[in-house]
Amino acid sequence: MRESLRRSLTFNGYSVDLAVDGVDALDRVGVQRPDALVLDVMMPRLDGLEVCRRLRSTGDDLPILVLTARDSVSERVAGLDAGADDYLPKPFALEELLARLRALLRRTAADSGVESSEAMRFADLSLDPVTREVARGERSISLTRTEFSLLEMLMANPRRVLTRSRILEEVWGYDFPTSGNALEVYIGYLRRKTEAENEPRLIHTVRGVGYVLRETPP
Repeated sequence: MRESLRRSLTFNGYSVDLAVDGVDALDRVGVQRPDALVLDVMMPRLDGLEVCRRLRSTGDDLPILVLTARDSVSERVAGLDAGADDYLPKPFALEELLARLRALLRRTAADSGVESSEAMRFADLSLDPVTREVARGERSISLTRTEFSLLEMLMANPRRVLTRSRILEEVWGYDFPTSGNALEVYIGYLRRKTEAENEPRLIHTVRGVGYVLRETPP
């Protein structure tokens, strides 16, 4: 699979450096930093999630896409918990992998281009686009790049219902209908983090439409 992905990504204009296992991946990142990292959960010596955890533990915000053989809730939560920016369950279409990589690289470029912007606040939830700090009251919340982008979009549109397609386009940048339920997973994980100490829910589902940030259910 590694060689097949390398050929496909190279054909689509990417310069690809292959690692034989998780340990090798960490070593290569240290020697020549890539623009993004694609990790398979099932890698020898050191699995993809542990590679992700080790990078994040050092404060490294390298964009990471995790490939997983199972599309279960526990697998997705484990990937997000490890600090992955996005996940893609197998089997997947090459077009979807390419779209997710493009979206991840676009978000990274947008992050690095932030110069100044006022901090956002809704109820007791606050987000600073410059320092990338998020808090619920006095409690600091650690978010991945994708989670931060999703929350930032919701906080920029308080009490406005945002459609699923609009969120996917602006946060993920998908240029085709995604086959997975990445948005639902990230909304769920964002809720867990913002409600970790039983705070009132602020991110609500509008069935059949999308999501809204408001104090009470719609």
